[in-house]
Amino acid sequence: MSYRTERDPDPKLAFSDTELRDLAIAWIALSVAFALIRAPFHRGVTSFEEFVLSIGVSFLTVGVGFLLHELAHKVVAIEHGQLAEFRADYQMLVLALLGAVVGFLFAAPGAVYHQGQITTRENGLIAIAGPVTNLLLALLFLPLLLFYGAPGFFAGILGVIGQMGIVINLFLAAFNMIPFGPLDGKSVLKWHKGVFALVFVPSVVLAVFAIARLGLF
Repeated sequence: MSYRTERDPDPKLAFSDTELRDLAIAWIALSVAFALIRAPFHRGVTSFEEFVLSIGVSFLTVGVGFLLHELAHKVVAIEHGQLAEFRADYQMLVLALLGAVVGFLFAAPGAVYHQGQITTRENGLIAIAGPVTNLLLALLFLPLLLFYGAPGFFAGILGVIGQMGIVINLFLAAFNMIPFGPLDGKSVLKWHKGVFALVFVPSVVLAVFAIARLGLF
């Protein structure tokens, strides 16, 4: 990654080969990890066919939630003259896969790193872009919840996609808004307490409600 001390007067959205590779690997690893949790065929709980189907559902829910969350950070950072690229954390991805095998998931796939002069407000906007994107994605998955529990193979799949899309994205929004360590909430809180509360509180309430009613997986 290059370093600079001045803004780019004409920022453009671009992806290096390394970034595309890291995004793809993280997307695949997270999708497989969540599929192992949802359909643990290796423990004889489900069939291999159900596991493969679960990978597809994870690609459309967990994977998309992760991918668009990180891309939102990147886009907003670039709009504020930053050099921004996603980098996968391969140790955490391996941990996620190993944990999923034994029934425990710890997903910290990596982060978007950005360099350049920036204000506290701009840094807060970059941070909040990810969680807000997850909230919007949860809303987009909401209509599919009409099929949840419906009879029929395809209706059932649509219902599961809706369920996972809502729960996972609300969970990602709430988790990332925690004002601790490298999570997005810390930068948002530092910028504006009111904006932090406006996003954090509904995210937590909705995530808890969704998990209680629909389950996590």
